[in-house]
Amino acid sequence: MSQTRIFEPDGRAIPYVDEGNGPGVVLMPASGLSTAYLSTLASMLVEADHRLVLIGSRRPAAQSPDAADTAVSMHDLAQDVIDVMDEIGLSDAWIGGHAFGGSIARTLALDHTDRVNGVLLLGVETAGAVADAEVLALDGEVAEVLDFARDAQVAPLQRAAREATPEAEWTTPAAHVPVLVIQASDDRITPPVNGERLRDAAPDRVSVVSVDGAGHLFPGTHAGTTAWAIEDYLDWD
Repeated sequence: MSQTRIFEPDGRAIPYVDEGNGPGVVLMPASGLSTAYLSTLASMLVEADHRLVLIGSRRPAAQSPDAADTAVSMHDLAQDVIDVMDEIGLSDAWIGGHAFGGSIARTLALDHTDRVNGVLLLGVETAGAVADAEVLALDGEVAEVLDFARDAQVAPLQRAAREATPEAEWTTPAAHVPVLVIQASDDRITPPVNGERLRDAAPDRVSVVSVDGAGHLFPGTHAGTTAWAIEDYLDWD
Protein backbone atom coordinates (compact mmCIF):
# COMPACT_ATOMS: atom_id res chain seq x y z
CA MET A 1 0.00 0.00 0.00
CA SER A 2 0.98 3.63 -0.39
CA GLN A 3 2.68 5.58 2.35
CA THR A 4 0.48 6.92 5.14
CA ARG A 5 -0.41 10.58 4.81
CA ILE A 6 -1.64 12.95 7.51
CA PHE A 7 -4.60 15.28 7.05
CA GLU A 8 -4.63 18.08 9.63
CA PRO A 9 -7.94 19.95 9.76
CA ASP A 10 -8.63 22.17 12.78
CA GLY A 11 -5.87 20.75 14.95
CA ARG A 12 -6.71 17.10 14.23
CA ALA A 13 -4.05 14.87 12.69
CA ILE A 14 -5.84 12.04 10.87
CA PRO A 15 -3.66 9.34 9.23
CA TYR A 16 -4.88 7.79 6.01
CA VAL A 17 -3.81 5.72 3.02
CA ASP A 18 -5.47 6.13 -0.38
CA GLU A 19 -4.75 3.71 -3.21
CA GLY A 20 -6.37 2.21 -6.29
CA ASN A 21 -9.17 3.10 -8.65
CA GLY A 22 -12.76 2.03 -8.94
CA PRO A 23 -15.62 1.91 -6.43
CA GLY A 24 -14.55 3.31 -3.07
CA VAL A 25 -14.10 1.22 0.07
CA VAL A 26 -13.15 2.93 3.34
CA LEU A 27 -11.93 0.84 6.28
CA MET A 28 -11.01 1.77 9.86
CA PRO A 29 -9.02 -0.37 12.34
CA ALA A 30 -10.01 -1.74 15.72
CA SER A 31 -9.38 0.37 18.81
CA GLY A 32 -5.80 0.66 19.95
CA LEU A 33 -4.46 -0.33 16.53
CA SER A 34 -3.16 1.52 13.49
CA THR A 35 -4.18 0.63 9.95
CA ALA A 36 -0.97 -1.36 9.37
CA TYR A 37 -2.53 -4.79 9.91
CA LEU A 38 -5.21 -4.03 7.30
CA SER A 39 -2.67 -3.39 4.54
CA THR A 40 -2.72 -6.92 3.08
CA LEU A 41 -6.51 -6.97 2.97
CA ALA A 42 -6.50 -3.52 1.39
CA SER A 43 -3.94 -4.53 -1.25
CA MET A 44 -6.07 -7.50 -2.25
CA LEU A 45 -9.11 -5.28 -2.69
CA VAL A 46 -7.07 -2.81 -4.74
CA GLU A 47 -6.07 -5.69 -7.02
CA ALA A 48 -9.78 -6.42 -7.39
CA ASP A 49 -10.27 -2.92 -8.84
CA HIS A 50 -11.44 -1.03 -5.77
CA ARG A 51 -10.22 2.28 -4.44
CA LEU A 52 -9.15 1.55 -0.87
CA VAL A 53 -8.91 4.22 1.81
CA LEU A 54 -7.62 3.22 5.25
CA ILE A 55 -8.31 5.83 7.94
CA GLY A 56 -6.77 5.74 11.40
CA SER A 57 -7.79 7.58 14.54
CA ARG A 58 -7.13 11.26 15.08
CA ARG A 59 -4.38 12.59 17.32
CA PRO A 60 -3.22 16.14 18.07
CA ALA A 61 -1.74 17.99 15.11
CA ALA A 62 1.85 19.19 15.53
CA GLN A 63 0.83 22.85 15.59
CA SER A 64 -2.00 22.23 18.07
CA PRO A 65 -0.86 19.52 20.51
CA ASP A 66 -3.94 19.74 22.76
CA ALA A 67 -6.65 19.87 20.10
CA ALA A 68 -7.44 16.14 20.00
CA ASP A 69 -7.52 15.79 23.79
CA THR A 70 -10.88 17.52 24.15
CA ALA A 71 -14.03 15.46 24.67
CA VAL A 72 -15.17 13.69 21.53
CA SER A 73 -18.04 11.43 20.55
CA MET A 74 -18.53 8.74 17.94
CA HIS A 75 -20.11 11.44 15.79
CA ASP A 76 -16.83 13.39 15.85
CA LEU A 77 -14.84 10.33 14.76
CA ALA A 78 -17.35 9.72 11.96
CA GLN A 79 -16.90 13.34 10.88
CA ASP A 80 -13.14 12.74 10.69
CA VAL A 81 -13.82 10.09 8.06
CA ILE A 82 -16.07 12.43 6.09
CA ASP A 83 -13.42 15.15 6.24
CA VAL A 84 -10.81 12.79 4.79
CA MET A 85 -13.24 11.72 2.05
CA ASP A 86 -13.81 15.39 1.19
CA GLU A 87 -10.07 16.04 1.15
CA ILE A 88 -9.39 13.24 -1.35
CA GLY A 89 -12.49 13.86 -3.47
CA LEU A 90 -14.35 10.67 -2.58
CA SER A 91 -18.06 11.48 -2.75
CA ASP A 92 -19.37 8.10 -1.61
CA ALA A 93 -18.10 4.65 -0.66
CA TRP A 94 -18.69 1.43 1.15
CA ILE A 95 -17.76 2.36 4.71
CA GLY A 96 -16.52 -0.27 7.13
CA GLY A 97 -14.11 -1.31 9.77
CA HIS A 98 -12.90 -3.90 12.22
CA ALA A 99 -14.72 -3.95 15.58
CA PHE A 100 -14.48 -0.34 16.86
CA GLY A 101 -13.78 0.81 13.30
CA GLY A 102 -17.08 -0.77 12.31
CA SER A 103 -18.82 1.15 15.09
CA ILE A 104 -17.54 4.38 13.55
CA ALA A 105 -18.85 3.18 10.19
CA ARG A 106 -22.28 2.52 11.69
CA THR A 107 -22.32 6.01 13.21
CA LEU A 108 -21.34 7.54 9.88
CA ALA A 109 -24.11 5.63 8.10
CA LEU A 110 -26.64 7.24 10.42
CA ASP A 111 -25.13 10.73 10.32
CA HIS A 112 -24.22 10.89 6.61
CA THR A 113 -26.41 8.33 4.87
CA ASP A 114 -26.00 10.05 1.50
CA ARG A 115 -22.25 9.32 1.52
CA VAL A 116 -22.63 5.59 2.25
CA ASN A 117 -23.25 2.93 -0.38
CA GLY A 118 -23.22 0.23 2.27
CA VAL A 119 -21.56 -0.82 5.53
CA LEU A 120 -18.86 -3.50 5.95
CA LEU A 121 -18.54 -4.78 9.51
CA LEU A 122 -15.52 -6.97 10.28
CA GLY A 123 -16.89 -8.25 13.55
CA VAL A 124 -19.82 -6.53 15.26
CA GLU A 125 -19.02 -4.58 18.40
CA THR A 126 -21.53 -4.05 21.20
CA ALA A 127 -21.83 -1.16 23.62
CA GLY A 128 -20.31 -3.16 26.48
CA ALA A 129 -17.32 -4.46 24.51
CA VAL A 130 -13.90 -4.55 26.15
CA ALA A 131 -11.39 -2.32 24.33
CA ASP A 132 -9.56 -4.41 21.73
CA ALA A 133 -6.12 -3.28 22.88
CA GLU A 134 -6.79 -4.53 26.40
CA VAL A 135 -7.76 -7.99 25.20
CA LEU A 136 -4.97 -8.19 22.65
CA ALA A 137 -2.50 -7.73 25.48
CA LEU A 138 -3.66 -11.11 26.77
CA ASP A 139 -3.39 -12.84 23.40
CA GLY A 140 0.35 -13.37 23.19
CA GLU A 141 0.82 -15.33 19.98
CA VAL A 142 -1.39 -13.17 17.76
CA ALA A 143 -0.35 -9.96 19.47
CA GLU A 144 3.29 -10.68 18.65
CA VAL A 145 2.44 -11.16 14.97
CA LEU A 146 0.59 -7.84 14.81
CA ASP A 147 2.59 -5.92 17.39
CA PHE A 148 3.67 -3.44 14.70
CA ALA A 149 0.06 -2.26 14.49
CA ARG A 150 -0.36 -1.33 18.15
CA ASP A 151 -1.26 2.33 18.67
CA ALA A 152 -1.88 2.74 22.38
CA GLN A 153 -1.92 6.55 22.10
CA VAL A 154 -5.37 6.57 20.49
CA ALA A 155 -7.10 4.06 22.77
CA PRO A 156 -8.15 6.47 25.57
CA LEU A 157 -9.79 8.89 23.12
CA GLN A 158 -11.60 6.03 21.39
CA ARG A 159 -12.85 4.64 24.68
CA ALA A 160 -14.06 8.09 25.74
CA ALA A 161 -15.88 8.59 22.43
CA ARG A 162 -17.77 5.35 22.84
CA GLU A 163 -18.69 6.15 26.46
CA ALA A 164 -19.87 9.65 25.50
CA THR A 165 -22.27 8.45 22.81
CA PRO A 166 -25.68 6.90 23.54
CA GLU A 167 -25.82 3.33 22.27
CA ALA A 168 -28.75 3.95 19.92
CA GLU A 169 -26.79 6.66 18.10
CA TRP A 170 -24.34 4.11 16.65
CA THR A 171 -25.93 0.66 16.95
CA THR A 172 -29.22 1.37 15.15
CA PRO A 173 -29.09 0.07 11.55
CA ALA A 174 -29.37 2.97 9.11
CA ALA A 175 -32.53 2.80 7.02
CA HIS A 176 -32.15 1.38 3.50
CA VAL A 177 -28.36 0.88 3.89
CA PRO A 178 -27.12 -2.67 3.10
CA VAL A 179 -24.75 -4.23 5.62
CA LEU A 180 -22.26 -7.06 5.16
CA VAL A 181 -21.04 -8.65 8.39
CA ILE A 182 -17.89 -10.76 8.20
CA GLN A 183 -17.13 -12.46 11.49
CA ALA A 184 -14.76 -15.11 12.81
CA SER A 185 -16.08 -18.34 14.26
CA ASP A 186 -13.63 -18.24 17.20
CA ASP A 187 -13.80 -14.51 17.97
CA ARG A 188 -14.14 -13.96 21.72
CA ILE A 189 -14.18 -10.14 21.57
CA THR A 190 -16.82 -9.61 18.89
CA PRO A 191 -18.45 -13.06 18.95
CA PRO A 192 -20.56 -14.38 16.06
CA VAL A 193 -23.78 -13.98 18.04
CA ASN A 194 -23.40 -10.20 17.69
CA GLY A 195 -23.67 -10.39 13.92
CA GLU A 196 -26.54 -12.82 14.09
CA ARG A 197 -28.48 -10.47 16.34
CA LEU A 198 -27.88 -7.57 13.96
CA ARG A 199 -29.13 -9.68 11.06
CA ASP A 200 -32.24 -10.63 13.07
CA ALA A 201 -32.89 -6.93 13.74
CA ALA A 202 -32.74 -6.01 10.04
CA PRO A 203 -32.96 -9.21 7.95
CA ASP A 204 -33.91 -7.29 4.83
CA ARG A 205 -30.52 -5.61 4.56
CA VAL A 206 -27.96 -7.43 6.76
CA SER A 207 -25.96 -10.38 5.39
CA VAL A 208 -23.52 -12.47 7.45
CA VAL A 209 -20.44 -14.42 6.33
CA SER A 210 -18.36 -16.55 8.71
CA VAL A 211 -14.58 -17.05 8.61
CA ASP A 212 -14.18 -20.51 10.08
CA GLY A 213 -11.33 -21.24 12.45
CA ALA A 214 -10.33 -17.59 12.82
CA GLY A 215 -10.13 -15.33 15.86
CA HIS A 216 -10.63 -11.65 16.49
CA LEU A 217 -7.73 -10.46 14.32
CA PHE A 218 -9.00 -12.27 11.23
CA PRO A 219 -8.74 -9.19 8.94
CA GLY A 220 -4.97 -9.56 9.35
CA THR A 221 -4.54 -13.31 9.84
CA HIS A 222 -7.15 -14.34 7.25
CA ALA A 223 -6.90 -11.42 4.83
CA GLY A 224 -7.50 -13.55 1.74
CA THR A 225 -10.74 -15.07 3.02
CA THR A 226 -11.94 -11.66 4.19
CA ALA A 227 -11.11 -10.02 0.87
CA TRP A 228 -12.89 -12.75 -1.07
CA ALA A 229 -16.04 -12.31 1.04
CA ILE A 230 -16.04 -8.55 0.40
CA GLU A 231 -15.33 -8.94 -3.33
CA ASP A 232 -18.02 -11.58 -3.75
CA TYR A 233 -20.62 -9.45 -1.95
CA LEU A 234 -19.80 -6.22 -3.76
CA ASP A 235 -19.74 -7.94 -7.15
CA TRP A 236 -23.11 -9.53 -6.41
CA ASP A 237 -24.54 -6.29 -5.02
